[in-house]
Amino acid sequence: MARRPRRPSPPTDGTFLSRIREWRAGSGPEVPADGLDEETTLPDPRAIDLILRVGELLLASGEGTEAVSEAMLSLSVAFELPRSEVSVTFTAITLSCHPGSDQPPVTGERVVRRRSLDYFRVTELHILVQDAALGQLELEGAIERLRAIKRAQPPYASWVLVSGFGLIASSASVMMGGGILVAAVAFLATVLGDRVAAYLARRGVAEFYQMTAAAVCASSIGVALLWVDSWAGLDVHAGAVIIGNIMALLPGRPLVASLQEGISGTYVSGSARLLEVFFTLGAIVSGVGAVAYVALQLGVNMQLDDLPIASTDLRLGVLLPVLVGAAGIAMAFAVSLAVPARILPAIGGMGILIWLIYAILRTSLGVPTVIATVGGAIVIGMIGHWLARHGQRPVLPYLIPSIAPLLPGSILYRGLIELSMGDAAQGLLTLAEAVAVGLALGAGVNLGGELVRAFQRGGLAGAGRRSRPAARRTRGSY
Repeated sequence: MARRPRRPSPPTDGTFLSRIREWRAGSGPEVPADGLDEETTLPDPRAIDLILRVGELLLASGEGTEAVSEAMLSLSVAFELPRSEVSVTFTAITLSCHPGSDQPPVTGERVVRRRSLDYFRVTELHILVQDAALGQLELEGAIERLRAIKRAQPPYASWVLVSGFGLIASSASVMMGGGILVAAVAFLATVLGDRVAAYLARRGVAEFYQMTAAAVCASSIGVALLWVDSWAGLDVHAGAVIIGNIMALLPGRPLVASLQEGISGTYVSGSARLLEVFFTLGAIVSGVGAVAYVALQLGVNMQLDDLPIASTDLRLGVLLPVLVGAAGIAMAFAVSLAVPARILPAIGGMGILIWLIYAILRTSLGVPTVIATVGGAIVIGMIGHWLARHGQRPVLPYLIPSIAPLLPGSILYRGLIELSMGDAAQGLLTLAEAVAVGLALGAGVNLGGELVRAFQRGGLAGAGRRSRPAARRTRGSY
């Protein structure tokens, strides 16, 4: 099979990659002794507006701050903004350039007030930046392309996006040993909870309470099935409904992004995203915990010995449904994030792989849960970053859905039941284990990416082991 040709860079001394590397190294044009340039280059206000709008849409659609900064700097070099600097935080974007001579600096800023995860737009924006960086897109063309991206419809209809959210819970319930009935109830409960949260959002209710209401709604349906199960003797794993809903609500994207930004040196944004993770966890704990406590007081059977859990047994008959559930979780998560359909098979395969690695480490080697999670996440991080670099696409659409099968839904549920039953010490320890597993997922995929970055050149802005700003602050600069 013939290899796909890569996009060539213009064969001139002023190529984008050469200019960005010179800018990174601080070897730009020489400045006269009096601090003023002999010639003044006035920046094009259309270019400034374009770069700010691209950065704003990237950040609002779910991209990390480091990638947003790289994209904006790429466009700044491509459209020849003089001595430009970019600052990206959790909610604000600033672009500044200095024309030189007696001209004052030009600074623009945009604030992201509303965020909606849309990896379809993230992918299209990265392609726009790549084309402009390689000199294949002029300013007018980039402006028109940006308008088209903002007007473009997502790759899936609205009902498909909502259904994808419910399918996360259905697939998780299949992993936990639930049958068709449990999967169907999990789907309906999660979709109903999502619609309740959407209604509250339209009414202007804060996101914390939206998440709490979604957790309460879906958990109440799960508890109702538990009650019916204990009364009618259906012998179904009704608790899988609640676990599936928890896994659908868990904040996988901000968790990965928070650790990624902390590692890359953007501590303000990393801290803000990590705080977002804990607020989301607080909403889930509040909603599910309240429902579990009321259910126990009403006499609903929620014994710890009967809590569903995904099996790590490597026998084919037991393993096959779990792997189907893992692939379903990963692909359903991708659909809910509007990931382009062409990479769904790769995401499903990565979801299976991360569970296989976890199960082998747990069963064959007997390693602890956190260590097994890190092992699987490192491999997925390496594969995801390699696929993204090979296809010249953003990495988050590969990583975020692929780690979903290992999100600690069952551990979190067990901790809440232990707290509700009065075993506060053990419940807090179990909740701490759930947090540790989540952090292990984020740290593992980021470590996998660092390994790829350390030994492979390339990327959106010629980013490699020598061009990363965070790597040059201390020992990396020697």
